[in-house]
Amino acid sequence: MASHIAPRSMSALIFSGVSAVLLACSSGRSPSLPPFDGALAVGTWGGDGAGMIVGDTAMHLHIGCTYGDVSGRVPVTGGRFDVSGSYMLRAYPIAIGPAVPARFVGRIIGATATVTVTVDDTVQHQTVVRGPVAVTYGEQPRLGPCPICRR
Repeated sequence: MASHIAPRSMSALIFSGVSAVLLACSSGRSPSLPPFDGALAVGTWGGDGAGMIVGDTAMHLHIGCTYGDVSGRVPVTGGRFDVSGSYMLRAYPIAIGPAVPARFVGRIIGATATVTVTVDDTVQHQTVVRGPVAVTYGEQPRLGPCPICRR
C-alpha cells in the first residue's frame, strides 16, 4: 500500500513545483503596479519608441526624439489623466528650444498607459500631436537612436 502513496505524493510534489515555477515566470512578464494612491505610479514606463519617467515631483515623457515634462504628480481619475506641461519638439541630436505648451492625455489599463500629447507649437504656429504611444510600468523604454533621459 505504501507504494501507491509514494507515487501520488511524488506527483503532487512535482505538480506543486512546476506550478510555482510557472507562476513565478508569468508574474515576471507582467509588472504589477504599486498600490494606487490617486496618481500615476512612480517609476519607469517603457514601450516601443517611448519612455516615461514618473517621480514624486514630475513626469518626463519621451516620444521618439522629442520629450515633454509635467510638474507635480499626475492625478488619475477613473483610469484617465489630462494634464498640462511643456514639450520640446526639436530635441535630438541637440535641443533647439524653446519648450512649448502641451497637454498630456492618457488612459491606463492594467500596467499599460496609452498617452497622446497635443503640442501648441508657438514657434511654427501650429498644433502638433505626438502619439498615441503605449508604455508599460516596469519596462525599459526602446527609443532606438534617441537616448532617454535619466531624471
